Amino acid sequence: MIGLAGPSCSGKSTLAHHLANLLPGPTTVLSLDAYYRDLAQLPLAQRHHFNFDHPDALDYDLLLHNLEGLARGQTVKKPVYLFPEHVRAPQGEQIQAGAYLIIEGLFALYWEAIRSLLHTRIYSAADDSICLQRRLQRDTRERGRTPASVLAQYEQSVRPMYQQHLGPTREFADLVVNGEAPVEQSAATILAHIDQSRSVKKNKRTDR
Repeated sequence: MIGLAGPSCSGKSTLAHHLANLLPGPTTVLSLDAYYRDLAQLPLAQRHHFNFDHPDALDYDLLLHNLEGLARGQTVKKPVYLFPEHVRAPQGEQIQAGAYLIIEGLFALYWEAIRSLLHTRIYSAADDSICLQRRLQRDTRERGRTPASVLAQYEQSVRPMYQQHLGPTREFADLVVNGEAPVEQSAATILAHIDQSRSVKKNKRTDR
């Protein structure tokens, strides 16, 4: 199980999927974005002002339950999140445990119980200005947002929540990669780290 954290739009999703194609075995990418809480009980206008960059915005209990199931080799049902309405779809998605599971999202390294399940902890770092530009492009193109609303959210919650909750999780990473570097370079660095970690563990078992 590989945890991949980092600030919003630091290249986590792109790196996770690229890495999945290189790992030597069936690999599943699980995005924490699927675990945002269903806001159907709130008026639509109020949903747009919800703080999605705080750890409490995620359904931690369901996330941990699913990850523990996957760690045991079970098939679990993850939610499907509809971003324009900020609600969950009626039907979830079946996820099977494979040889590798990449958990990518803002808070992949935030909770101790989830960190304890991870074999490799990665943090993707990128400059704030780069992250903001990428977020503008993503949210207007994929999530039906206006540029003004994206900028307002970034100033009001994304940046301060990063400073308060997300940035400090970098210290839990086994490896920090550059989210502005070519994805091929970062993926190769992670693969080399995983191979090295395997060799160290194998040597320790042999020494016994």
